[in-house]
Amino acid sequence: MPDYKERFYRSQIQSSAWVSFTVQVKESDLWIRARKDLTKEGYERVYQHRLALESYIRQKPEFRESLQPLPLDPLAPPIIQAMLEAAASAGVGPMASVAGAVAQFVGRDLLELTTDIVVENGGDLFIRCQEPLTVGIFAGDSPLSGRLGITLSPSPNPVGLCTSSATVGPSLSFGKTDAVTIRSSSAVLADAVASAVGNRVQTTRDIPRALEWAQQIPEVEGVLIIIGDRMGVWGDIELVSI
Repeated sequence: MPDYKERFYRSQIQSSAWVSFTVQVKESDLWIRARKDLTKEGYERVYQHRLALESYIRQKPEFRESLQPLPLDPLAPPIIQAMLEAAASAGVGPMASVAGAVAQFVGRDLLELTTDIVVENGGDLFIRCQEPLTVGIFAGDSPLSGRLGITLSPSPNPVGLCTSSATVGPSLSFGKTDAVTIRSSSAVLADAVASAVGNRVQTTRDIPRALEWAQQIPEVEGVLIIIGDRMGVWGDIELVSI
């Protein structure tokens, strides 16, 4: 299997109409596509949101350690509030949504400077694109890995598309999925729900129940579950062969 940390899939995405660049600050390793080079602004926004996270964790270590939702905190920074709310909706710890949260908050900030943007953070994406876009699905050793993509129609509204896996990457999972991808208007929620759905799938027999569970969460617009050579799909997920 390719080394996930190299983020090899990033080099496969090229377009002369976009500028691609990476922003890496400690554990945050973002790949960004925009209509112009926003590297400097990207670093500033990542530092800003990481500082809010790190400061809050120093005050409340349980935010990083808990595997269960924590009480909402109206005095917390916006990124923390969003993570606490997503954790409550998905029934997971708040850090289950950290990659999606950083992608979304950095992406929203940069949208003040560009009309369209893609921010990818460890397989979790915040997207605002007013042209058709296809996102490939990497699912580890599954025979479906690299053969399927999700097509997004042009839209002025941002989309969160987040993937969790028990077999790829460093994320904690109590399930056996090769990939769970969630579509939502919120990348923070999509990240948290992807973790929660993945935790519910031990075998292919669990796919229908996991799909049904995810449908009950407001703002979840689509679900894709891949385990081995089987998959389950619900909602606004338009699959294409790639």
